[in-house]
Amino acid sequence: QGRKNFFDQTVVVKEMQSEKGVAGALHGCLAGGALGTTMTASQGLMLMIPNMYKISGELLPGVFHVTCRSLAAHALSIFGDHQDLMAVRATGVAMLGSASVQECQDLSWVAHLSAIEGSLPFVHFFDGFRTSDEVQTIDVIDPEAMRPLVNWQAVSAFRHRAMDPEHPMVRGTAQNPDIYFQNREAPNASYNALPAIVQKNMDALAKVTGRQYHLFDYVGAPDAEYVVVTMASSGETVEAVVNDLVAQGRKVGLVKVRLYRPFSAEHLLAALPSTVRVVGALDRTKEPGSLGEPLFLDVMAAVAAARPNVRVVGGRYGLSSKEFDPAQALAVFDNLAAAEPKARFTVGITDDVTRLSLPVRPYALAPTQKLTQAVFYGFGSDGTVSANKVAARIVSDAAGKFVQEYSWFDSKKSGGL
Repeated sequence: QGRKNFFDQTVVVKEMQSEKGVAGALHGCLAGGALGTTMTASQGLMLMIPNMYKISGELLPGVFHVTCRSLAAHALSIFGDHQDLMAVRATGVAMLGSASVQECQDLSWVAHLSAIEGSLPFVHFFDGFRTSDEVQTIDVIDPEAMRPLVNWQAVSAFRHRAMDPEHPMVRGTAQNPDIYFQNREAPNASYNALPAIVQKNMDALAKVTGRQYHLFDYVGAPDAEYVVVTMASSGETVEAVVNDLVAQGRKVGLVKVRLYRPFSAEHLLAALPSTVRVVGALDRTKEPGSLGEPLFLDVMAAVAAARPNVRVVGGRYGLSSKEFDPAQALAVFDNLAAAEPKARFTVGITDDVTRLSLPVRPYALAPTQKLTQAVFYGFGSDGTVSANKVAARIVSDAAGKFVQEYSWFDSKKSGGL
């Protein structure tokens, strides 16, 4: 369309031979003083890991938008979970998560603004398929309304640090034991400052859109005793269940993780009610051989240090787009309230090997307002998915209705149901 960015330039889009080349090109753009971004997931994200260490180590403000998906372990899977996200958390990138299509738009702005101001790379993540392939009516932000939120002084400082033959500098050296350790610790101040920068940009966004986000958002009873901590699309499901259970008088709550890295124990503890007795951390990943999955270990470390009387348990859900429904969320709350909660569990499958699975009882949520629902079936390659996406857009754009459309299909595609 020939549209220009905030620098009055047409955005350049490049296709490389693989994600490894993409990461190298992104690193080069950032080193040269150009703001760059990329989108990837799964095995492609794995190819970017070496460059992610360099980009974060050099404090460069790139943004990776990641539609979280499974990794090939015992088998390949193209579907969604957080295995790829968790595989890059050691690279030093900041991680900011969205739970819906609306949040993807809103928090992508926060990721870019914070990367520039904090001079650190961001992974803005959201669930592959469940969120990335959903068609939803959203409130679209006018980019011009966001222009005043950009820290132009930080942009200028970034450009002045760029590689320039007129102003040579030493970069990317090899370092010996005498100084490597010290220099590896030097960026600590940048990471310590980042949570406040992200919250500041969330607050600034709220003034433009009216939608307020926090590093950790709490919903539920103010005197909740049983609280689930989770991130990305599962937060939408758990929130609906929490609202229903609170209406029934149960003391339950939910903490939705927005900023996963740097992980701010201070902000997590501020979000948790003082009345909480048991916390359940839900991970959409599996780390074989560990004492627990990543989010669980982070929550455990934060809570155990400050509130030793609070019990923290952890479970896995939703690997490879295994649907996470309200009945499973209820099963998690039932486990938290049990006399002896399972400390490590799975939910959504029947585990007859290590017997970690939670029993799931029948439970359905009634719609809270009038709506029309429809299910369409088709055979792979007959155009059903595309037709339904177009139909959803027509209902939204022409009829002015709120729509949410999600298509599911297996990897066999052509000829499959």
